[in-house]
Amino acid sequence: MSNIDYQILGLLKKDCRMPLEDIATMLNLSMTEVASHIDDMEKHGIILKYMPLINWDKTDKQFVEAFIEVKVTPQKEQGFDAMAKNIYQYDEVKSVFLVSGSFDLLILAEAPTLKELALFVSEKLSVLDTVTSTATSFVLKRYKQDGIIFEKHSSDKRLLISP
Repeated sequence: MSNIDYQILGLLKKDCRMPLEDIATMLNLSMTEVASHIDDMEKHGIILKYMPLINWDKTDKQFVEAFIEVKVTPQKEQGFDAMAKNIYQYDEVKSVFLVSGSFDLLILAEAPTLKELALFVSEKLSVLDTVTSTATSFVLKRYKQDGIIFEKHSSDKRLLISP
């Protein structure tokens, strides 16, 4: 990858809807050059998807999210990859990460209700042969994600006047 590719990725990460014309101007390139770089990164699986970051608290959509820590026994000759593949096939699973520390996989899961998410953990996830334990932490409130602060508080900078 070239330095230009990294610069384009940085700009798209900040705003995936940034017009090609703006990117070209910022990088002193033609729109054709920018489009070519982006097409190449899409073809090589570097750019996978363009997504908005949504503050669901400002909508009426009801759902439950949880981070689930999972300890597993890796399968011989397959390591953690086969286990991760088994897990990410479930509709409830939004993300799966191999992590270091006291557990092996970190899952972000989502379901319409607490009961449905609990059933996912108890009836689908924890019963997998190589899963040795799970610990679930429910998302109660989102403050910051992907560098974006959800609730910006303006401070009152007026001086207090007392009688």
